[in-house]
Amino acid sequence: MLNQFSRTELLLGAEAMEALHNKRVAVFGIGGVGGYVCEALVRSGIGAFDLIDDDKVCLTNLNRQIIATRKTVGQYKVDVMRDRMLDINPDVKINTYKCFFLPENADEFPFSEYDYVVDAVDTVTAKIELIMRAQKEGVPIISAMGAGNKLDAGKFKVADIYDTKVCPLARVMRRELKKRNVKKLKVVYSEEEPITPLEDNATCKDIKSDSSVETETMHTGRRSVPGSTAFVPAVAGLMIAGEIVKDLTKNER
Repeated sequence: MLNQFSRTELLLGAEAMEALHNKRVAVFGIGGVGGYVCEALVRSGIGAFDLIDDDKVCLTNLNRQIIATRKTVGQYKVDVMRDRMLDINPDVKINTYKCFFLPENADEFPFSEYDYVVDAVDTVTAKIELIMRAQKEGVPIISAMGAGNKLDAGKFKVADIYDTKVCPLARVMRRELKKRNVKKLKVVYSEEEPITPLEDNATCKDIKSDSSVETETMHTGRRSVPGSTAFVPAVAGLMIAGEIVKDLTKNER
């Protein structure tokens, strides 16, 4: 019988589709990258999600975030993403958390119940805590590295964190994870040299709900807002989703 996943099943098979339906994925950060992860995964048949983000959609998100439209400006990103996902698959189960993930609230999240964790957050502190929590519970995790100030979507790669180069955020993460004896971490990163924005059109304070601000401020040493495009974070998010589907179905195909 035909259903909305019939075309995917032609490639993956019925067993793999059943496996995806029974998986629960937590996406931390529903921005330019995380939004496309959710979009691709719900269209791929993942059956349950936890969405974590405290941001609301703002005007500056319209250039790149799949949930950002004139109608959704001012709404919580997790709410907009949830509604969009339910429009795609009414049977999907979704838990939303209107908060930023921090070491202080990490105990509120049931890592042992997740089948996969997506790190699409912006701060090194949050990223490290996510990685440590996931690895402690033996849950697969994939991390997004910097996507701001980039123009060449073809420069993105999937690699272990210790095999990355060029990316300033990946460099910081390598150092911090090595201190914590983390042996490996799958990441999506770009080997494109970051571009210096032409001028600052806003300050971090002006658009603090823009989820790409803190990473670039922390790791380039600049107080400016990073530049972004419609296609760069989208590619990073779709690559992450592809890795998750591959990993979750590798024993079923």
